[in-house]
Amino acid sequence: MRSFVFAFCLLLLASAPAAPAEPQWLTLPPTPKLPTGAESGYAPVNGIKIWYATFGSGPAVILLHGGLANSNYWGDLVPALAPHYRTIVMDSRGHGRSSRDAQPYGYDLMASDVLALMDFLKIEKAAIVGWSDGAIIGLDIAIHYPERLSKLFAFAANSDPSGVKDVNQSPVFTSFIARARTEYEQLSPTPTQYDSFLAAITRMWETQPNWTADDLARIKVPTWIVDADHDEAIKRENTLFMADHIPDSGLLIEPDVSHFAFLQDHAQFNFNVLHFLEHVPGK
Repeated sequence: MRSFVFAFCLLLLASAPAAPAEPQWLTLPPTPKLPTGAESGYAPVNGIKIWYATFGSGPAVILLHGGLANSNYWGDLVPALAPHYRTIVMDSRGHGRSSRDAQPYGYDLMASDVLALMDFLKIEKAAIVGWSDGAIIGLDIAIHYPERLSKLFAFAANSDPSGVKDVNQSPVFTSFIARARTEYEQLSPTPTQYDSFLAAITRMWETQPNWTADDLARIKVPTWIVDADHDEAIKRENTLFMADHIPDSGLLIEPDVSHFAFLQDHAQFNFNVLHFLEHVPGK
């Protein structure tokens, strides 16, 4: 009888419904790896060295990662783009494999790094896909150097510091910051300087950008303002503000994901980027 009861209990356990999976917007999947590039190296840019890699051929698309991160975060997007586009990734100054100098971080300065890398690679005009700080850099270029930009997919940007939530309240973002330290120590030419790097980036976040409705209205480049429905870093009202004031911009809110949508649901993110690049006319 005892063995029958034991077997019956096992049967009940096997047939019981599985515990609900954690929502994907509350996860931080592993950082992917970049495929092998057609070309990679260091470009002398504005007194520093910017690490870059290129993949595929066709119209140029530059992928700009978020603050504290590095180009590896685009490891799921690059294979989707490379069959159709010359896809370029770069580590922003002081991030990943790139060096930095004593200049304070600022979006204007980081935008000038992108333009200088384009000059180094002899790219006259490119589309930009940016995440967070990378999206802000893309908006900076769209405002000040529209002739270098064909179109802009701006995911999880903010137009001023008031558009940012308190990320310290988010376990996912806290995990990302911890991961960023480990990756910085593995990749950076100054691996022991993460704390000063984080402090410098934080000062930029606290004071920049500072774009008004009039500034955004100057953007004539075809632009999509994109965010996640569970973004733990960006206030929805700021996303809507940008979409409302950039002429003819598109607005896309990706479902069931957060500030790390391209990791949590890369199939959805990749589809949206490809749709934008293929179907939104560029200039």
